[in-house]
Amino acid sequence: MADLKEYSDGHPLDQIHYLEYKILLKPDHFVRPEGYEYYWEIIEKVAKKLGVKVRMEKHPFKRAVREVLFFDTHKFDLYNRRFILRKRTYYVDGWPEIDHELAFKFRSEDMNKAAETDVRALLEGAERIKFKEELLPLRDKVGGMRSLFSHNCILTTPNIMLDQALSDIAKIFPCLGEIDVRPNTKIDLVNEVRVNEVEVSPGHFDFGHGLEAKAGIAIWRNRATETSLVGEFSFQAKFDRLDDIHQKARKLADTFFITLQTEAPEWLQLGTTKTYMVYGMGGNSLKNHE
Repeated sequence: MADLKEYSDGHPLDQIHYLEYKILLKPDHFVRPEGYEYYWEIIEKVAKKLGVKVRMEKHPFKRAVREVLFFDTHKFDLYNRRFILRKRTYYVDGWPEIDHELAFKFRSEDMNKAAETDVRALLEGAERIKFKEELLPLRDKVGGMRSLFSHNCILTTPNIMLDQALSDIAKIFPCLGEIDVRPNTKIDLVNEVRVNEVEVSPGHFDFGHGLEAKAGIAIWRNRATETSLVGEFSFQAKFDRLDDIHQKARKLADTFFITLQTEAPEWLQLGTTKTYMVYGMGGNSLKNHE
């Protein structure tokens, strides 16, 4: 870590408590719900081959539905400076739940820069800080791995109007006040895109030595056009200290991630992230190439 050890108010820098492995998948494999099960069969074969234990959920392919919205300025001043403002609403039996989730993120390949960016909210109520190392395939090659460090502030059902001026959002997330953008610049829905996310949580992986991860497979669809945008397979582990992860367990998780790529390359969607795809739909030039 860099010399800086604490935020301006004396609070110690946040530490990584999550590892999340993500593989983007071509949407044409998910034209039917059976696509989740077809890809899970591949996952189970790789797990068996490598000795990764799999524990299935009681209802492994029960689908959860969420609406995902991104908010930014017209010129994407947040995203081009590596900030993400996302609202996620959960649906039950076709109806939106009252509670929703607002996530404010700073994401970078530089772990120190991500840690030093204070994403905390000046807002009464519960907040969760999640600092994650996200492992992604290489942009242009199957069988590799790269890292993004995601520093997240998660708020549950905050009383915030998102379609307002940047200065209003900066009152809640003060670090936005430091970016060189006119304070009265309007925040609005990115590219008018409303994403319909359909996710299943089939089970958990046990990599040994106490390292376990929850698995998920999701498809993102454009609600307006009813077209599939991209799929994603992910598995996430939570821990107290990154240094406490056993080397053999971390190596097995890495090997599992890479082998899944090489065993089914025809499923992979390389060179992007889900967020980048949504931002790219408007044809604007992006400086942030995640």
